[in-house]
Amino acid sequence: MIVCSGSLPEFSLERNQSFIFDQVKEINALNRDVSFSFFFIRGKGAFGYLKNLKNLKKQIDIEKPDLIHAHYGFSGLLANLQRKVNVITTFHGTDINVTKYRIISRICHFLGSFSIFVSNDLLIKLNPHKNFAVIPCGVDFNIFRPIEMYLARQALGLTARRGYILFSSFFNNAIKNYPLAQKAKDLLDDENIEIIEFKGYSRQESSLLFNAVDVALVTSFSEGSPQFIKEAMACNCPIVTTNVGDVKDVINNTEGCFISSFDPADVAESISLAIEFSLLYGRTNGREKIMEYDNKIIAGEIYDIYKKVVENGNSNS
Repeated sequence: MIVCSGSLPEFSLERNQSFIFDQVKEINALNRDVSFSFFFIRGKGAFGYLKNLKNLKKQIDIEKPDLIHAHYGFSGLLANLQRKVNVITTFHGTDINVTKYRIISRICHFLGSFSIFVSNDLLIKLNPHKNFAVIPCGVDFNIFRPIEMYLARQALGLTARRGYILFSSFFNNAIKNYPLAQKAKDLLDDENIEIIEFKGYSRQESSLLFNAVDVALVTSFSEGSPQFIKEAMACNCPIVTTNVGDVKDVINNTEGCFISSFDPADVAESISLAIEFSLLYGRTNGREKIMEYDNKIIAGEIYDIYKKVVENGNSNS
């Protein structure tokens, strides 16, 4: 059973929790003996989540799953408040990077059977004492793949001669730090460059965007293991990012990709270098650098943990 948030209006697992959708799809493809059910948490905050406990217990009694895989600390805590079924929790970033949430994640780790961290940075911050692994979320290389820039721009209706920067999230997502991106763009002093908000796009459209823009930009205060960076790498898109989460390991000295400080001038200079690289050389070789993040490989690692937890017993108590 997968337990995760499902509070957004017109919630869709494929659209709103695509990394979970991909894991489930690939595990099913690799191992036909696995079947999944889902419990989507409705509500926000600790009390909103706790209101779901009765319904979760009811679904567990009906379905009798062999184990639960929860995503994010709050979901993991809710899942662990029942004690009939072993719980694996994947910690993705904010559940550990934000101090007030880290306490919840520590309790979740203590109660749970196994913890998965999407980066070493999160592992170090939580300092787990038992049963854990570092496994980042993977990338669907069939969707996120290189295509010619002019074709991508044509498909999205973008201007051929304009410069485009793809910002990693909503402009109003505080942790993503859009004001730094805007300050850096202003320092470029080029009206021909536009920042695109990464909001409301399908996955196919997202792939087109990575191929259409000159540079993908992350200015976040903190991250876990950002899918945005891995998907940009899979499309050979030049990247500028602050040094958050596991981005340094993922980028791995790829030419055309730059790690900056939080100084707007440094970000602006890195953007200029990335755009210059794009103009001179076209694209990066990022895709070949991240083949270890192929969803098929990640799915195999997750499945091995499922087997280990089930074989070790079916009770959390």
